[in-house]
Amino acid sequence: MKVSAAIAHILKCEGVDVIFGYPRNAVLEEAAKAGIRPIIVRQERTGVHMADALSRLTRGQRMGVFAMQHGPGTENAYGGVAQAYSESVPVLVLPQGYARRLAYVPDNYNASLSMRDVTKHAEPITDASEVANIMRRAFTQLRNGRLRPVLVEMPWDVLSEETPEIIDYAPVPKARSAPAPDDIYAAARLLARAKRPVIYAGQGVHWAGAYEELQNLAERLAAPVGTSLEGKSAFDERHPLALGAGGAASPGQLRHFLDQADIILGVGCSFSETAFGIRMPKGKRIIHATLDPADINKSVACELALIGDAKLTLSMLYDACAEMIEGARDMTETAFEIAALEKKWMADWLPLLTSDEKPLSPYRVLWDLQQAVDVANTIITHDAGSPRDQLSPFWKTTAPLTYIGWGKSTQLGYGLGLAMGAKLACPDKLCINVWGDAAIGFTGMDFETAVRERLPILSVLLNNSAMAIELDQMPVATERFRSTDISGDYAAFARALGGYGERVSEPDDIKPAIARALAAIEAGQPALLEFMTCTETRASRI
Repeated sequence: MKVSAAIAHILKCEGVDVIFGYPRNAVLEEAAKAGIRPIIVRQERTGVHMADALSRLTRGQRMGVFAMQHGPGTENAYGGVAQAYSESVPVLVLPQGYARRLAYVPDNYNASLSMRDVTKHAEPITDASEVANIMRRAFTQLRNGRLRPVLVEMPWDVLSEETPEIIDYAPVPKARSAPAPDDIYAAARLLARAKRPVIYAGQGVHWAGAYEELQNLAERLAAPVGTSLEGKSAFDERHPLALGAGGAASPGQLRHFLDQADIILGVGCSFSETAFGIRMPKGKRIIHATLDPADINKSVACELALIGDAKLTLSMLYDACAEMIEGARDMTETAFEIAALEKKWMADWLPLLTSDEKPLSPYRVLWDLQQAVDVANTIITHDAGSPRDQLSPFWKTTAPLTYIGWGKSTQLGYGLGLAMGAKLACPDKLCINVWGDAAIGFTGMDFETAVRERLPILSVLLNNSAMAIELDQMPVATERFRSTDISGDYAAFARALGGYGERVSEPDDIKPAIARALAAIEAGQPALLEFMTCTETRASRI
């Protein structure tokens, strides 16, 4: 058995049924022989993004895998790997490498060395007999602890070598840990005594599948729940205790309740300081429940730390609080306060969300989109910049894993690959990416991948013919050299690639155009709707 075939066999044993990649990489062909579907992209970065989404939407049960050529292919993939690392998403990265005798020669890209800063573990195969051990280490890292990309570099001279047939490989175990009982009771005492507790949930709730436990604890404490962008959809945003998701733009009620809280319980979150996440108020008493001890006191000082799986942690906290609080607290007053604050905040934004102005308001486009689709059966993601800030505060998720939020790194063009990967993970869902005319310039050619691979997604493009959020940063460059201008007919571009494409300029045409796009998707055709919008720079930055 050749090493390349042995790797494909191990992938199959670990439940991999799709491999993303770009040739030349011998594992792609061997994977196909093993019954694993290869999906070839137009650019390596997008392939990593697709693998990222597959891992997220299946909670790692179908692990995203990306294989690429040595040298330029690996170099092109770096951004996608870095994005997955910043968002704590497990992806198995399988770069072909230079022959062992050339691996450390200057000018040859050595992925095991160069990608160590954006992977949890990076290891080259230097001995054909060690393939099973190396892959076992890789999958153990992918399935346990803090989830991040893992890299196994495969020198081209090793891939063709013979290795003993692997007949006894078994999938690696996934282990969970829980906080110490004494720490749980200490945290429960603080929560039971709190007058205005707030729960802030991150994507650790998604990875643990801790949705019921989160809601149970919130209702027991009558504690409002906000989420990070990555944690959005972990809590039904129609629930009376829901505060929405915090990013660069946030709902008004979330900021208010965080500022007024006497205890903040962060669960499944890192509390990382970022311009694309909501700022935690200073001087608050904070309980930090996270899987990774490295998060503790990294950006936010905490009074208590609970290290462990979010599902186990929330379940233990609920039981401890139930011993201290008889029955669920009355949430009526808190729910009324949330509703009143949201109503006041929405009053400021409804004129934009329902605007009939031309060029179109991007807020009107996204508001109409939300009314036109079945939100519970839709998976949506934003892109960097304005689309993120115009979508996330107002889109109300109702079911888990129906919003792919991100923001630790903000690479333009990330959303297209996420939507395609989501469609592979959840073929019965409507999968949407919302992006702008800047983002499509980075990864737009991979819309052809959606057509070729029969992944009927909806791509909503907001075209304002400018880098709108850069206008106040580059006034002279814009006035003298038009440096922030962008142009293109992206609906025609989509049609040229074999998809459905339509340009929309009239407010009354927004919903009919969405209906036509959904009909094309139902027939199996990816659709791109290009909305001609104004250069809107307002955002709910509270």
